[in-house]
Amino acid sequence: MSNVQINDNLICICGESASGKSQSLSGLRNPEGVMYLNTEAGKKLPFKNSFKTFNITDPFQVYEGFDEAEKMPEIHTIVIDSSTYLMDMFESIYVRPATDGRKAWGEFAHFWKDLLQIKVARSTKNVIVTAHTLSELNEQTHTMEVKIPVKGQLKNNGIESYFSCVIATKKSTVKALETYKSDLLSINEEEDEIGLKYVYQTRLTKQTVGERIRSPIELFSKDETFINNDIQAVLDRLHNYYSTTVV
Repeated sequence: MSNVQINDNLICICGESASGKSQSLSGLRNPEGVMYLNTEAGKKLPFKNSFKTFNITDPFQVYEGFDEAEKMPEIHTIVIDSSTYLMDMFESIYVRPATDGRKAWGEFAHFWKDLLQIKVARSTKNVIVTAHTLSELNEQTHTMEVKIPVKGQLKNNGIESYFSCVIATKKSTVKALETYKSDLLSINEEEDEIGLKYVYQTRLTKQTVGERIRSPIELFSKDETFINNDIQAVLDRLHNYYSTTVV
């Protein structure tokens, strides 16, 4: 049996709109080596950058992006921003006009599975996927569930099931962060003045048990439950984790 290929450097950044998902990409090192696949109708990033940006108008162009990146040694990171709009695009182009709806929804699911299980798994690059979340009340458990909305067969397991590292963007008061002390969390003068900070949440808390945040065991400590929303710091941690962990 041949070895199954996996990509250890795969991260899903999820969160509500305007919670800092795209902004958190601004710290990526060597930005000229970032292939940025924009699925959100060409919406501009909220910071100046020198990413190699491609505006996606057909979902299968994302497949092409992964294929081309493997021929480009200067590319170190591929960003899909966002998976939510990517799958909406697939529905608009390939599902709604289809005469056989059942077949089309099956292709919808296979598109995502092949993207993650083939294109991403075989990629030699860092892969970052952003996604929007939706909060819904679970009437059986009377708890709020926060998840990445998706239609069809994919809804059963959820988009998050394809990632071992899912971090959430949050807006937090500075006061709420006072108990978390780590090198990955710092409060600057402006944040301290307005009392608000954009952060990543890396671990579940008592208040967020209905979310689908996850990461490999011991990737982040309890003190690192909330960290600066800097994706480069997360990539650095992942690189170190998998280079020193014996599987």
